[in-house]
Amino acid sequence: MSTAAIRPAAVAGRFYPGDADALAHELGALMPVVESPAAAKLLVGPHAGWMYSGAIAGEAWAQVDVPRRVLVMAPNHTGRGARLSVWGGGAWSLPGGAVEVDPDLPALLVEHAGMQLDTEAHRGEHAIEVHLPFARARQPDLLLTAVVLAGLSAAACARVGAGIAAAIEALGEDVLVVASTDMSHYVSARRAEEQDRQALTHLLAMDPAGLHDTVTRQRISMCGVVPTTVGLHVARARGAQQATLVRYGNSGQTSGDQERVVGYAAAVVR
Repeated sequence: MSTAAIRPAAVAGRFYPGDADALAHELGALMPVVESPAAAKLLVGPHAGWMYSGAIAGEAWAQVDVPRRVLVMAPNHTGRGARLSVWGGGAWSLPGGAVEVDPDLPALLVEHAGMQLDTEAHRGEHAIEVHLPFARARQPDLLLTAVVLAGLSAAACARVGAGIAAAIEALGEDVLVVASTDMSHYVSARRAEEQDRQALTHLLAMDPAGLHDTVTRQRISMCGVVPTTVGLHVARARGAQQATLVRYGNSGQTSGDQERVVGYAAAVVR
């Protein structure tokens, strides 16, 4: 493992606790105990600071039986790096220990989904990192595949989703796919709920084309519409039958400001 392949934690101490003991304590508070977590094809969850969205993400992670291999897809907030970027090897540092990168799946994504091995899109990107403590808590032997996707058309999302599904099939092992997204940004809580309901209707119907079209046409500021659209294509290709909304909320429930919120939703597709 080369030093260059180690990704330092970018937002520890800001988006989530930077101390290992404090992180473990916070995870215990955010993830309820679920007696029989079930396997899933796709988990959709938010990536804001945990004080705002951690309980929503944690509730979804608690409901899922997490296999060893997890593929987390995020939007590109920084504008850097490849449009279809996959981190190729090494590990991602977190408080309390590093998460190893999957040794096999990234190369299969290059082969089947047209991705590029790239680190630049990931260096300052928070939207994968904030999910990793949850994933590691649910699966201590976690192998991560980290993917950052820039803006893609609906047709491109379908092609990438088919490629990811083909890569997972070639791998021959179970993979949990995670789409990292927040919902409407910086509108009133009422407006956010109205807009987000439109998007979530398509997500829960497992309708990726309808989701992408609605978010684009209605100009809904759902930052992770591309990862979510791609994730739905992957889930459908892998035989998913049902999507369930775990929880919806907004930042105003923490800040008290209901006039300028960010919406958050978590869903599980099985």
